[in-house]
Amino acid sequence: MSIPEDFLKQLEQYSELSHREKEVFLEIFGNSKNRVNVAQELNISESNVSTCLTGIYKKFCITGNGPVKESRLREYLSKRYSQQKPSGDLTTDDVDDSIDTLVQEIRNQIKPYIKEKCGTMRVLDMPKPIELTGKQGIYTNVNILEAITGRRRLKVAELMQSCDHDNFERLGLSRVKQKRVSGLEVVQRYSKLMVLGKPGAGKTTFLKYLAMQCIEGRYQANRVPLFITLKDFAEAPKKPDILKFIAEQLSSCGVTHASVIVEKLLKQGKGLVLLDGLDEVREEDTNRVLRQIREFSDLFHTNQFVITCRIAAKEYTFESFTEVEMADFDEKQIAIFVQNWFQLTNPVKSERFIQKLKENEPIQELASSPLLLTLLCLVFGDSGDFPANRSELYQEGLDVLLKKWDAKRNIEREQVYKNLSLQRKEDLLSQIGLTTFEQKDYFFKQKTAETYIADFIRNLRNADTDPEVLKLDSEAVLKSIEAQHGLLVERAKGIYSFSHLTFHEYFAAREIVANSAWESLVEHITEIRWQEVFLLAAGMMRKADDLLVLMKSKIDSIVAFDNKLQYILDTVYNKFLSVKYNNKGAGVRAFYLEHALFFSYSAIDSCGEFARAFGFTDYIDPEIDFDDALTDALEMTDSDYQECFTYALSLNLNLEPEFQNLLQKLKEQIPFQDNPEKRIEREDKIIKKWLNQLRELIIKYRKICYREELNDEQIELIWNYYNANLLLNDCLNSDCYVSREVRDKIENSLFLPIKIKPC
Repeated sequence: MSIPEDFLKQLEQYSELSHREKEVFLEIFGNSKNRVNVAQELNISESNVSTCLTGIYKKFCITGNGPVKESRLREYLSKRYSQQKPSGDLTTDDVDDSIDTLVQEIRNQIKPYIKEKCGTMRVLDMPKPIELTGKQGIYTNVNILEAITGRRRLKVAELMQSCDHDNFERLGLSRVKQKRVSGLEVVQRYSKLMVLGKPGAGKTTFLKYLAMQCIEGRYQANRVPLFITLKDFAEAPKKPDILKFIAEQLSSCGVTHASVIVEKLLKQGKGLVLLDGLDEVREEDTNRVLRQIREFSDLFHTNQFVITCRIAAKEYTFESFTEVEMADFDEKQIAIFVQNWFQLTNPVKSERFIQKLKENEPIQELASSPLLLTLLCLVFGDSGDFPANRSELYQEGLDVLLKKWDAKRNIEREQVYKNLSLQRKEDLLSQIGLTTFEQKDYFFKQKTAETYIADFIRNLRNADTDPEVLKLDSEAVLKSIEAQHGLLVERAKGIYSFSHLTFHEYFAAREIVANSAWESLVEHITEIRWQEVFLLAAGMMRKADDLLVLMKSKIDSIVAFDNKLQYILDTVYNKFLSVKYNNKGAGVRAFYLEHALFFSYSAIDSCGEFARAFGFTDYIDPEIDFDDALTDALEMTDSDYQECFTYALSLNLNLEPEFQNLLQKLKEQIPFQDNPEKRIEREDKIIKKWLNQLRELIIKYRKICYREELNDEQIELIWNYYNANLLLNDCLNSDCYVSREVRDKIENSLFLPIKIKPC
């Protein structure tokens, strides 16, 4: 092998060999002498020759054992320096090829370790780990918000812009409307990134995904992924620096001379440094770890760095790092995650899960959190449904956030509010929840929240009631609740809310149950925004009799003093008595209430829905079916009149001959029967006249379809009565515990006028 004359000078500059190492190198690799001859030529012992070779292999980053290392170095030299090169430094290509070879070699050595550490996830009560990536992987691509939501300078009115206080869109309260960017895209855009997120937002999973993409060659294949759990680093014996800690990791993977190799890789910018869980570092270790990260990232600034931290943890500032926030899952991401979850066990379950989720907005809100979505999948996987008593599900979710999530990962956090037990934390959140919910404060200022907290903790045993101390303590407690549990979230600068409206409602209901405040609760029975609180309170109670009886009494009082509405209920009751089928009394009365009001109150636009909620089913009695078919023809939609009449007359009821003849005549006079396309304008005089004739017949002969119009006040009353009864029925069917006597009494008295005593 021919070596350039000035190669030793280049070699010394490049690999920093000592004078003796240069001599040994030239004799063995330049003149092809064996160790014995080299020892004689240089007048040194063979052990000294071996020591020099060890240094040579180390500085060339040659790994392996015995003769393998000599062969590898010869192969490298043969490839690089077998021909004369001009004098001067080694070329960039030489250095690049050398480091790229080293990178690929180290990647191969650590691949099993990375796959073991980052290739799976196991949280909560999973029976076993599941794969993160690959065909059977659970990972769902995440989105990033490039502007931190809690640092926006917005007012409460701006946050509530798309939400009416009383008839709000539930999901609109927590939806962030800023642009989302793919997580991978953001990492590619910034060389130093701090990823912030709420507890359970998927930060660690995202970092594991980056490590797996890198080691599998799908992302930054020319770098070595270095995954560090900062809690492990902080608590490592002998308190190593980050460089030594990484070297120890690589050494455990079989990498020889790991310290030298790691430093060489990092000097060449070949590391993808992933630092997970800055918030999980104990307080006594925080300053040391922060200093280490700053020094390390400055020294090896040409590498890629990604750090994760909870969004409300102490202000950790790294000047050269760009801060971004993990976005909640949207509907598409939820669907993908669920499909991935059930793909092995039962793919059909994923479709059922999504369908059930769409039917249940309060639970759907929780699914936006990857951690809580995992909990929902575990619950649904066992039973194929969500619990009828949602309060139990929410309590399980709260247990995860308040204690299990940190406990599962052996995290001991600073207890700023150490005098607050788990019970007291829930009591505090309940007090805040009910106070703010009563005031319609879905968003509240930080100072307001701190005032509520101060009012609570000043009553605790041994509490320091000095105003200044209380102020500091309340601020610390608020930040701790946000950072440790994520149940209160800063939505804009100095403005907070509960992380989910679902939890806001849950804590409000919990406070009501704790204080048996049924009378104050039923005052809100006509307010749509309180409906979930009623359902949750009923589900939490040991026995819901008192609440349900109060609800029934309050509902009856809504229409008790309006004679016209009482007359409608009296008409409905008499109609109910006239039909043979009355096993589902409440359902039949609900059915006729809907039909009696259909043309008086156009807001009720789905006849039968109310009745079915009370156990009423279609096609259970010929007379009821007959009334249903006729009133179908009255609907202000594109009804098929011919079909309605044909079905009604086919029931062969014992109708008065005159009524039957008039119906037959009306059937023959259906407007535009031969040319349905002309029936485009539904307000056409001909159609209205025909419908009025039909309506008059139904009123006269079937005693339904109330003939008088209601004024605006009466419409509001009957609508409140309508919705409140639905709510009462939902409570009865919510898996709450209620005595059989109370249940029967309520069901037997639904939709009765005041003068009629329940059976």
